[in-house]
Amino acid sequence: MASTATLETALDYQFQDPSLLEQALTHRSHGARHNERLEFLGDSVLNFVIAAMLYKRFSKVDEGDLSRLRANLVKQSSLAEIAQKLSLSQYLRLGEGELKSGGFRRPSILADTLEAVFGAIFLDAGFEAAQRTIVKLYTPIIQGVDPKTLGKDPKTLLQELLQGRKLDLPTYTVIATHGAAHNQMFDVECSIPALDIKVTAAGSSRRAAEQLAATQAITAVQALGLGKAAGKSRARKSAQLSLPVAVTQENK
Repeated sequence: MASTATLETALDYQFQDPSLLEQALTHRSHGARHNERLEFLGDSVLNFVIAAMLYKRFSKVDEGDLSRLRANLVKQSSLAEIAQKLSLSQYLRLGEGELKSGGFRRPSILADTLEAVFGAIFLDAGFEAAQRTIVKLYTPIIQGVDPKTLGKDPKTLLQELLQGRKLDLPTYTVIATHGAAHNQMFDVECSIPALDIKVTAAGSSRRAAEQLAATQAITAVQALGLGKAAGKSRARKSAQLSLPVAVTQENK
């Protein structure tokens, strides 16, 4: 395991009680003094700090959208991405089984450990210290957030895009299925007749294929260069598109 001094430098925080950081980095597979209680604490601190950051930055965004933004900023994949930037996997204390199975790469373990680190800082020096660390890590992320789109799935974004141009909603049609019942692939077509757009995508479930088709349809709509006025003849002249995309698992 790498020296935690490097991690403290990356966090811009030096622990007064190094044993707290050690515990935060310890998975339950390693020993009895693990990080799950610290994770619980850190999760609460993180949610509060992110809520405050969003409240201050987006003064005109309502409660529902603020909740959506926060949920996406503190979800497992977002935390794991930050953990990777901190090279947190180098400092994990894992049991032999987790080491052999590649636990140091597992997003759930990385995300939980990062929350535990926040909890450890809170216990070591109080809320303001934990807040400073979280703000430092999240400020660049929040500065790049688009509150209108973050956390919305492609089907929702496409629906809003078309409604904003007063166009009919797209239709999704399963045009083929492949493979055995336990391992099927679905081909789905997304059609927007008003714009002469048809795109196809393949996924391991109907929902996954629809989401991918919606992503391709958004790209197709944007490629038309439509302004606020909808349904102009220039847009209707576009050729039909068929953009097959395959995925192996459904996005969560």
